[in-house]
Amino acid sequence: MSEGFYFDQTRCIGCRVCQVACKDRLGLEQAGPQTRGVVTFEAGAYPSATMYHTSVSCNHCENPACVANCPTGAMYKSADGIVLHDDDVCIGCKTCMSSCPYGAPQYSEEKDLIIKCDSCKALREAGMNPVCVDACMTRALDFGDTEELKSMYGSDLVSELPCLGGADITAPNLLIKPSDAAMGEDYREIVL
Repeated sequence: MSEGFYFDQTRCIGCRVCQVACKDRLGLEQAGPQTRGVVTFEAGAYPSATMYHTSVSCNHCENPACVANCPTGAMYKSADGIVLHDDDVCIGCKTCMSSCPYGAPQYSEEKDLIIKCDSCKALREAGMNPVCVDACMTRALDFGDTEELKSMYGSDLVSELPCLGGADITAPNLLIKPSDAAMGEDYREIVL
């Protein structure tokens, strides 16, 4: 059993409420690190220009590069496949940050600590959803067993987009219903 996120890119409006909810839960009040982020891209050219958004956090990969390269074992996989971080074992070397192709582990200067998405483990153990899932007003996010998510949302899901990369190495537990524009190689990140 592997657990992971589902993201319906066709529903995402780029509001960043998932990002804010995650920062709020973790008490990240300063600008800087974010354990879930929304990135906006433009694709195409006039008269066929378009834009799409991608909500990204830790993908809780099958073969996480952060775990493989952590020298102390501070980054590890739990029994349910979630990639977690042990603050007490971490030496702050930031190897996990440079290893992850998705930029999931981040360093918080305010906390002097590596932070990353833990899929709201404590909330899930209490029978609730991750905060990003409940905060999403368009219901573009979900979390659960990846096989169950596939049966709920269809077999046309992907785990990699050209704008993300890295899936061939890490095998992310991320299921995406992509927008048509996101499948092309012609994209540019933009700041809104």
